[in-house]
Amino acid sequence: MTAARDTIMDRFGRFLAAKLERPSPGFRPYAYGDPEALRRTLQPADVLLVEGSTRVSIAIKYLTQSTWSHSALYVGDAFGDGGADPRCLVEANLGEGVVISRLSKYEHVHVRICRAKNLTAGDRARVVAFMIGSVGKRYDLKNVTDLLRYFLPTPPVPVRFRRRMLAMGAGDPTRAICSSLIAEAFAEIRYPILPRITREARHEDAAQFQRREILHIRHHSLYAPRDFDISPYFQIVKPTLERGFDYRCLRWSDAVPVEPFAAARD
Repeated sequence: MTAARDTIMDRFGRFLAAKLERPSPGFRPYAYGDPEALRRTLQPADVLLVEGSTRVSIAIKYLTQSTWSHSALYVGDAFGDGGADPRCLVEANLGEGVVISRLSKYEHVHVRICRAKNLTAGDRARVVAFMIGSVGKRYDLKNVTDLLRYFLPTPPVPVRFRRRMLAMGAGDPTRAICSSLIAEAFAEIRYPILPRITREARHEDAAQFQRREILHIRHHSLYAPRDFDISPYFQIVKPTLERGFDYRCLRWSDAVPVEPFAAARD
């Protein structure tokens, strides 16, 4: 009886995941990236943030008050594919689990590179190895509570409570946000993202106290994609600027800009 019930819930979970992964009609990104520049700029252990367009993406962006709904980790040529479009990303996807993807998957969407500052070669390799070792992990779609919350993409709750909705439920699909797996990888090398900071008063001598900061790594399940963007320890890398941008070389149109709403008045 239990096996039959589990099978039904598995199927229902896959059905919900498929619904949530459908593109939202009418969505258009504010900006597109340059795929070639992106390929030349990425380094192993870089975090790639994605502005998704699916139903679950719209919900995550609303709940986190952010542009970014998904994240993946660039692992370089770890899989030895070669060619113009090798498999070089590891990501956790709703309904799929942890998979390997090609960079061309995000060729026509808005992305951002977040790079951990001053990583040693050894730590960079450990982060990549952790993500590669996670490939094949799947999510328990029987806990449908985690999936059903995304069918209300803009719930009428105060801003300060929205982030907490990402932790609702108790099943693995909570990690389908994908950033939690990447945060877990960086926790392996004790690299900070948005650590809790407490200040401890330490008695140095009879007249002076020195305050020092103590960093506590938050649990990886509490992270969302935007946390890599706002982290003071990750550098935002923009391919257009990295390859030598010169505004003086731009060619501008001499056409007179149309006044907003002028056509409507006419």
